[in-house]
Order: sequence, then C-alpha cells, then structure tokens
Amino acid sequence: MAGALLLGLTSAFAGSATSAFRLQITDSKNRPSALLVTLDTTRADRMGFLGSSRGLTPILDALARQSIVFTRAYSQAPITPVSHATLLTGTFPPVHRVAHFGDPLPASVPYLPALLKDRGYHTAAFVASLVLDPREGTAPGFDRAFEIYDAGFRIRRPGEDRYRTVERRGSEVVARALTWLGGGDRSPFFLWVHLYDPHEPYDPPPELKRRFPSAPYDGEIAEVDRLVGLLLNRVGPSALVIVAADHGEALGDHGEGTHGVFLYDATLHVPLLIRLPNQRGPGARVTSRVRLADVAPTLLEAVGAPIPSAMQGQTLSPLMAGSGADRPVYAETEYPWRAFGWSPLAAWRADRFLFVRAPRRELYDVVADPGALHNIADSRPRIADALDAELGQFLRRPTGTDPKSSVDPALAKRLASLGYVASSGSGQSTAGTDPKDRISVANALHAAVNAVEDGAFQTAIPLLEKVTAEEPTIQMAQLQLGVARARQRQYAQAIGPLRKAIALEPNAMLAHYELGVALYETGDLKTSAAHFEIVTSRMPKWADARFSLGSIYARIDRVPDAVTELKSALDLALRHFRANLLLGRLYTLQGHASDALPLLQAAVDVQRSSAEAHRFLADAYEKLGRVTEAEQERQRAKQGK
Repeated sequence: MAGALLLGLTSAFAGSATSAFRLQITDSKNRPSALLVTLDTTRADRMGFLGSSRGLTPILDALARQSIVFTRAYSQAPITPVSHATLLTGTFPPVHRVAHFGDPLPASVPYLPALLKDRGYHTAAFVASLVLDPREGTAPGFDRAFEIYDAGFRIRRPGEDRYRTVERRGSEVVARALTWLGGGDRSPFFLWVHLYDPHEPYDPPPELKRRFPSAPYDGEIAEVDRLVGLLLNRVGPSALVIVAADHGEALGDHGEGTHGVFLYDATLHVPLLIRLPNQRGPGARVTSRVRLADVAPTLLEAVGAPIPSAMQGQTLSPLMAGSGADRPVYAETEYPWRAFGWSPLAAWRADRFLFVRAPRRELYDVVADPGALHNIADSRPRIADALDAELGQFLRRPTGTDPKSSVDPALAKRLASLGYVASSGSGQSTAGTDPKDRISVANALHAAVNAVEDGAFQTAIPLLEKVTAEEPTIQMAQLQLGVARARQRQYAQAIGPLRKAIALEPNAMLAHYELGVALYETGDLKTSAAHFEIVTSRMPKWADARFSLGSIYARIDRVPDAVTELKSALDLALRHFRANLLLGRLYTLQGHASDALPLLQAAVDVQRSSAEAHRFLADAYEKLGRVTEAEQERQRAKQGK
C-alpha cells in the first residue's frame, strides 16, 4: 500500500500481532499528528525500560510497553544543537555542518519541520534553553518552517532567576505546549517539545529534591518522566510519539564531569522509543544498533511522506519489522577544540568495537568490555587500522569542514551562562593535545565558569588560577579569571589575565570589553577608550559597549563624541538606564534641559530607586523653572524611591 509503513514483527517478538504494527494511511485526512519529545542530557541507564532499577521513569516505562524500544540507540554528538540538527535533518554533522554552538543550520539540508509543513502539518516547537534559541545566536536556522518556535531567552544578570532568563523548567515548557494544542484544531500537527531539566545544574522541584537528596540528577529524570505523561494525556493515543535524548551525561565516567569532551556510551548511548498511532498490541524491543540520524526518515515514512535522498539516516522500519543488522554509528565532538584548543574527536562504532580517532587512538571491544575501560588499539592494530579506514571512508563521502576558529563574544557570554566554555581554540595550544590528558582541566574550567555565572567568585578564582597555571594558553580561562577578579573589584589584578586573553585571541571582543572596564576603573581612561573603540568598531550593535565608550569620552572632554555614542546606545536599547541618565545629564549641563527631560524621566522610570536619577531630573526641572516638580524629585532622591 502506497505510503504505508509495514511494521509486522517476526517471531523474534513473540506475542505481538503483526496487524497491530501496520500504520494505514489512505488519504491526507488520515495523516497522524506527531509528537517529538527530546530529553536533554538524559542517560540511557536511568530508564526503567532499559534496565534501570532506580524507579525513576514509570510513565516512560508504561509508554515503552506500547512502543518500539531501541535498546542501542546512539547520538552523533554530545552537544545539544549538533545532536538536534542530526535528529531533525536525518544527516550527519559533516553534512548539516552544525558542529558547535552558534553554527547556522543551512537552508540547503532537508529539515523535518519543513518537509511536514509542506504536507499540510501545523508545526510548533517549545524549547527549554537558550542553547536552542535561534534569535540568540546559539541555534540559528532551527526555527525554519516552524509556525511557532517558542524560545525568547536572554543572559542572566547577577541576582536574576535562571529559570526566567537562560532556561525554563520543563513544567513551564509543557504548559506552553499544552496551551498551543488547546488553541484550536491543529490537526495534523508536528509538535517538538524539548525538556532541559536534567542538564546541569541539577535542581529538581522541591518534592523530588527531598526524594533524591543525594542524587539530584535522578530527581530531574523523574521530573521529565512526569512531564512526558502530561503531553501523552493531551495528544492521546492517535498521535505518533517519539521520545529521544539528545545525549547523555558522563557523571564522572572516564573522568568527565558532564558532557561534550568524550564520545563514550555515557554521553552517546541514548533512550529512543517510538509509539505508533492507536497502538493496541504490546511493544517490541529492537536490539540492533541505530542512530539518531535515523529518526527523521522513520517519521517521514510513518506519515506517508517521501524521504529525501539527501538524508543519510535510514528508516528504522526494517528493524522494527524484525530484520536488519547493526548500523555503524559515527559521532564527533569539536568541543575540545573550540573550548580548549585540543584535538577534536571522532568515533566509529561497528561490529563489536568502538574506535575513537584521537592523538592516541582508542579501540574497545564493547562486548567483552562494555565500560570501554581497556584500550586495545596497540594490541589489536589491524582492527584499529580497519576501523580507522572505515571512518575515513565515511568522512570522505560528505563535504567535511575544518574546525572553525571564531566565536562571537556575545555567544560566548550566552554559553558561559549555561556553563559551557566558549573560546575559539585559536590560542597556542595545538590540535595534537589529547583530551584524555587534560580532562581534569576541562572539569575545573567548567566548574569555574559555573561559579562565575553564579557569582561564587571565591570558588571560581582559585580554580581559574589553577587552570591558567597548568595550561596558560586556554583563552577562556584567562578571560574568566579577569572577569572574576573584576567582579570582585580587583581591577588592577584583572588587567593581567585580560591582556593575556587578548594576546591569545586578538579578536576576542568580550576580552577587549572587560579590559576596557578594568582600565577605566583604574584610571587609565585613554587606553580604556582604545579598547572600547575596538569593540564598537567590530560590534556596533552592542549597546553596553557604545555606552561605555560614550561615558569615557564624556570624562576626557570629548563631549560631542560622547553624545554620538550615547545616542547610538539608546537607538539600540531605548530603556538603557545609564545611557539615558548620562545623556540627560550632559544635555542639562549644556543648557538643553528640555532635551534632557525625557531622557531623565526614562531613567527614573527604569530605576525608580536611583537617587542619582531623581537628583539629575530635579536639576533639569529647576533649569526649566518647574520648581515644585524639582522639589518633589529631590524628596524622592532622599527617600530612595
């Protein structure tokens, strides 16, 4: 039958009636809706349906009993945007070219939402983190063909709630998705819901924090299990449901604290299950090795849509029908290179082996050594050579790209707010450095970046001093050390590491900006201005940089230039408190109180507790002869409101 996905099971899945696994698609009105739930940073070994005895996933376990469970599914990268690009395009990273945060998803690659929208589907995405926000530059292009792409994140300022800035709790993400579903007839729909809760920092809701006091990561897994249940209740049994993790979490395996550096099972073996519409029979377990790249073609086939030839993934229907062998699995990570200047890694899983291409290559017999603890590359060189050749042949098929070496400074700030190290990898470290030899440095720097973002500078500074002593050429470590010292008002001590950060990466605008601040605070205004001039010339739309340069110009008697910069800052950010305040003050002092008035009123409106803003506004009122209003503002200045 045209457009039908045959899912009849062989006797290998005893007790399953083949008719229960046939999805009938006779016309466009019968196209099923599809729900894709991606669980960020979720280890396979926490799933009850994959053998865990921790009792964390009763809802997913129940769903698995009605679904096809893939017990050996693998991600193609331990980084969120790279893995999601693979899942949604059905192509591998060398083809879709999303190798790191901020890499744009090309319009030329097939994209599941676009293919479904072309067939009449309503498309919506609800993501939980800044890491998948197209408008913030961490995942450009991901919103293609989505009618609704619910993101809208921003950098967290000191004292702000992370769940109102850089991420959302899954409960809010699901609530938004359910509101969309309840907003009218959406049939057929493709709904993607991304749940970020298991990502560090592990901070489950209070009741789960009490239940798992020493295992907060497990509490987060229990929370996303509950949330999946809310989605299932709303979409009902008629929807096609796919649940997958984008990658796992190391939790100390092979010495890695979180994820991104290594390519072992802890971060690449992921849960994957597919529930067919109106599933009546028991589920099945597919033990063949599969890839997240196989999800998109499988979903397209399931809804009767053609699979583009450009998709490298393969439909899972033969395996679901009980035939087919293990599929070789490619995986990669550029994070060691982009963050630290070390070698990127690539992995190839084939037969019973895991091969990792690294400066010191690795080979593991994962049947005899499932934990990949014993590297046998030296004792089994022929096998290592053969797998290396297979990997090389695979990489020669698509057009590959060299590791990129530029990171937008604003993107670096966004990634740091999520605990990721973001540097260009263009310092003096070489690509020959094996991440295996430096994982302790990566862990320390990761912890330090989190500490800086949380304002725990007393914790961050010793970690950063240790990292910069051991590996002085990691640009982000020097930058973060300078930032941490500056936040402690140790401006003189901040200048040295910030200068080193710029020497390692001359185009690091964030380092130039922070050095400009430190120099300003130590009284070197002209040198400070020079660094802000570099920043504004390269990043003319950075409002804070335009304000900072204007502020310095005002203090070195370049008032006309100061006015120009402050106006530019306000063009970019109309409610910029300090730009309104300073430009209004300058106008007052120049005898243009009428021009100053709306600016100072705006400053007071933004920060009503600022005594300085009330005083400046009082002066402007007085210049205009509005004595009563001037006195009112002076009283407010004294009262601090």
